[in-house]
Amino acid sequence: METTRLADHPTATAVPASAEETVRRSRTVDRVVRGIATSDGAGVKLTRVLTQNLQRRLDPFLMLDAFGTDSKDDYIGGFPDHPHRGFETITYMLAGRMRHRDSAGNEGLLENGGAQWMVAGSGVIHSEMPEQEDGSMEGFQLWLNLPASDKMTTPWYRDIPSDAIPAVALPNGAVARVLAGRSHGVEGAMTRPVTEPLYLDIALPAGQTFSQALPAGHNAFVYVYRGEVTVGEGSDAIVLEPQRMGVLDNDAQADGVTLTASADARLLLIAGKPLGEPIVQYGPFVMNTQEQIYQTLADFREGRFNAAAPAA
Repeated sequence: METTRLADHPTATAVPASAEETVRRSRTVDRVVRGIATSDGAGVKLTRVLTQNLQRRLDPFLMLDAFGTDSKDDYIGGFPDHPHRGFETITYMLAGRMRHRDSAGNEGLLENGGAQWMVAGSGVIHSEMPEQEDGSMEGFQLWLNLPASDKMTTPWYRDIPSDAIPAVALPNGAVARVLAGRSHGVEGAMTRPVTEPLYLDIALPAGQTFSQALPAGHNAFVYVYRGEVTVGEGSDAIVLEPQRMGVLDNDAQADGVTLTASADARLLLIAGKPLGEPIVQYGPFVMNTQEQIYQTLADFREGRFNAAAPAA
């Protein structure tokens, strides 16, 4: 997939230079992470970028999987019925077609450039199955934790087609799709309370810079999936190669992050307000105590994951 051009986003909001976000002091990278090759579902090959050992450091984010292949054997098995409780899933598809179905009767088709936002809440069983037999499939799934007060909320989900994801276009040719949060005055497709996530997919031409303001208390990371990006400025700058995640430092004096592409690049910039609560995960269930996990297992075994879950 080539670097996004402005022509690919005819409804993108053009941001004049005078209205661009300015960052006086950029965060830099305090840890570079290389994802772990694994498989999930019915043998879908993927790279687990954000793993369990980073959950506390990158609170409120629990997991990031990246998948991308031209071989149908790597994805054709899909993700048959499986349960979730206690968090949100955000699936973002760069290329390919996946069909969502869940235990509440919701159904949707996730296609090129689109996203699906699901709040598992008190419990839902869903599947994500390929609706193609060949061709490329590429995208990401991010898990976002729910606060203790919302872990048993009624589940819901929302399909977000590609043309419903706002984009900002800067004079230097940079384009940022705003899945969640706010960038350069443009509100994203989703806004979530408490964790206040920012989720940007940025296309950055070689030699150009993109700056994004970030609240000082938010944890944040960058994942480069095309090209090469320098994070920060001056002697503290760090170069991120493709398929690398940079965990951004929490410098209280920094007011955002500055990103510069040495080659045409595509990257995710993700940030959120930490919950600071206990995290107890057992597979697809994320709660606050071991006792809650025991109860979750009992609820799942006894079929209590099928309450009505309206589409958002």
